[in-house]
Amino acid sequence: MINRYDIAIIGAGPGGYQAAIRAAQYGAKVALIEKEKLGGTCLNLGCIPTKALYSSAYLIEKIKEKAGEFGIEIEDFKLNFAKAVERKNRIVNELVEGIKALQDAWKNDIYKGHGKILEGTIDEGFKISIQGKDNQVIEASRVIIATGSAPSHLREFNIDHKRILTTDDILNPKFTTVPKRLLIIGAGVSGCEFANIFATFGSKVTMLELFPTIIATEEPMIIKQLLKQFQKQGIEVHTSQNVIKIENTGDGVKAITYSSNTSKNQIEKAEKSIFEADYCLVSNGRIKNSANIGLQKLGIKTPRGSIEVNSKTLETEAKGIYAIGDVTGGLMLAHVASYEANIAVSNALESIGGFPVKKMETDYKVVPAAIFTSPNISSVGFRRKSAKALGKDIIAGQFSYQSLGKAKCSGDESGFLQILCDKLSYEIIGASCIGAESPELIAEISLAMQNGLSIHDISSTIHTHPSFSEMVFEASEAVLGKAIHKKGRPIHN
Repeated sequence: MINRYDIAIIGAGPGGYQAAIRAAQYGAKVALIEKEKLGGTCLNLGCIPTKALYSSAYLIEKIKEKAGEFGIEIEDFKLNFAKAVERKNRIVNELVEGIKALQDAWKNDIYKGHGKILEGTIDEGFKISIQGKDNQVIEASRVIIATGSAPSHLREFNIDHKRILTTDDILNPKFTTVPKRLLIIGAGVSGCEFANIFATFGSKVTMLELFPTIIATEEPMIIKQLLKQFQKQGIEVHTSQNVIKIENTGDGVKAITYSSNTSKNQIEKAEKSIFEADYCLVSNGRIKNSANIGLQKLGIKTPRGSIEVNSKTLETEAKGIYAIGDVTGGLMLAHVASYEANIAVSNALESIGGFPVKKMETDYKVVPAAIFTSPNISSVGFRRKSAKALGKDIIAGQFSYQSLGKAKCSGDESGFLQILCDKLSYEIIGASCIGAESPELIAEISLAMQNGLSIHDISSTIHTHPSFSEMVFEASEAVLGKAIHKKGRPIHN
């Protein structure tokens, strides 16, 4: 007898496992299919283990730079990287077990194996094969695909998982080496986070970036401050570098590059540069996990590996099948996948009927993002350049951590928060922050933006003193020329 479900979810990352719980909350019978571990890349080989290592690095930074100033005399200390990794692994395992317990509590059936849609229609339902620990076929009225993404393997990079590593390799539970010299390919979010972590752990880090700047989507002032911090940490950053080959030399690695500004007809003659290190981390791209799950047979398009969906409903061209998260090629953020889970579940169950749900549509107007370097970087909405490119007349307010009492007390005086507003309506259209607790500060601004609040609404709200949240209040006041703790423009009403 084939088990029948209301919804089958392929992939148990932050989109998939939350979709399973949400569907169960509405009363649906749910199958959750995962070929590896619950929690997906984010929990096992991404967000969580990275932040666990970051926390160790941040503590080292505090001890090195602030202990004496805080009146704490520490004569000697050293990093035990194996213990830091052990802590990281323990955190991951505890969270994985927590997800398993939640699925069990909601009586969701978990299948271990590779899920593939064999056939079906929205009227008859869909047959899904599971190959792995659980070898069987199940049926579901609706399907949500949440298979995520994986590190890309460019042929010229010769990734061997020994000295030329992906982010999966360096976060592997058994990787306990702090390289003396670490070469990082790619200076985007992931590359910058790993550079910060391993430089703090004692690695001599060199970064190679194809584009003219690191983390190119952020405000120039943010980039400038991060580069200053990287310089302080001894991190070398080489931009406009096109990596044409990486080699494992036996006891190290060698990367060969040329300037990315070189024209096509000059490539052969272009001057080459060589960079050497003990290990190389490739962190410059991810591929979507859309292969071998039965999409082509159902007529679902996968341009460049991304599953094509209706941007509002998240339904594919095959009615009754939805896709969420990284595999759709949209915003590749764990919290976006979780948000999309609720949309897809609501629309899937609404189309079945009989569940307490309403049809929903996506809204990506307000999507916060964070980079866990030291200091943290966070942003939401427009940057100055993009706002001006769209012809928006903006007014900005900025406040420095150096002027905040709480930041001085905690020794976190580096950075600033900037808020952008429409000059006429004072609608908040964006914010950028580099500094302590910036993801939490951006969350408050995101809430205000999502609900159409103006800068006046924030500035008229009492904020706790002393706290980092006062950064939001002071930057809002600065927009209006009313910031008490900085000299700014005259008051704007």
